[in-house]
Amino acid sequence: MAASEKAESEGGALVTRPATRRDVAALLSMMGADYEESGYRFDEERAAASFLELIERPELGRVWVAELDGAAAGYGVLTLGYSLEYGGRDAFVDDLFVVAEHRRRGIGRTLLDVLLAAAPELGVRAVHLEVERSNPDARRLYEVRGFTDNERQLLTLRLAGAEEAT
Repeated sequence: MAASEKAESEGGALVTRPATRRDVAALLSMMGADYEESGYRFDEERAAASFLELIERPELGRVWVAELDGAAAGYGVLTLGYSLEYGGRDAFVDDLFVVAEHRRRGIGRTLLDVLLAAAPELGVRAVHLEVERSNPDARRLYEVRGFTDNERQLLTLRLAGAEEAT
């Protein structure tokens, strides 16, 4: 996949590209807005460290930024794991966010397509994600791309040092 991809979005020139250290401030601003909308507690210091670790350690995953006419408009995060069930590397769409005033312009769809195009290049055999039950628009976006409800539930055990986000 190209280092960056250009496309026309409804309303301007859209560029998606891998995030760099210089993007962390914009990523934090967008993540803060995402968490505020969702009612999650936002720990900016922890988020900054997490973004930097993903940017600097590609074996853990990838972060992409979407820019609309040169301004940050969204981001997507794909984290990497391993699955016996799928016989190899799997991935998790850990975060996908579009700034409120830029929604409904195809940016989320473009970011998801970038993440899904990168997955096979990274040797990924299955991609997972979670979606809020209260977000039917996101669910439709994912279903159109082939994601299905596997009739399982995602359960979480927080270990020491992993404060709850909600």
